[in-house]
Amino acid sequence: MPQEATAEIIIDLPRAEAWEKLRDISLAHNYVPGIIRTEIVTEQREGVGASRYVYRSATSYIQETVTEWREGEGFRIRLHRGDKPAPPFREAFFNYQFDDAGSGRTRFTATLGYQMPWGGFGEWLGRRMLGFVQSTVQDVATAMKLYYETGEPTTPAALKAYKAATR
Repeated sequence: MPQEATAEIIIDLPRAEAWEKLRDISLAHNYVPGIIRTEIVTEQREGVGASRYVYRSATSYIQETVTEWREGEGFRIRLHRGDKPAPPFREAFFNYQFDDAGSGRTRFTATLGYQMPWGGFGEWLGRRMLGFVQSTVQDVATAMKLYYETGEPTTPAALKAYKAATR
């Protein structure tokens, strides 16, 4: 059974301005915690079929390929490694969605959907992981807000400080 974790946050930028940043899929390392580098691996830099590697270290990466493109609103990416799903998942996607939030602000909704392998054990494990995945998705949304509003890559210290200040 698929699991989904979703987080929403308000970004203090007009949607068109936020979209100009989001559409550049080479920027993920500036706002996805734990990602140190992003490399576009297709000639296509945006739209369905554009693909990137996101690195957690110099050699550890997952591939993300755009499977849906909603101009001005967002996109969906499939997490994988070549023809295989990104470990440990049987299937996984990340959805980025922007909506107007009024007063020149943007509502960002991030959703990570995943399905685990291994039958009943995988379903159990997927449910057990949901809290951790939810926290991770919330951190992505928060780090994106910080990066979009300041123009500075979000560091672990900046993310921690922001979370402490808004509790």
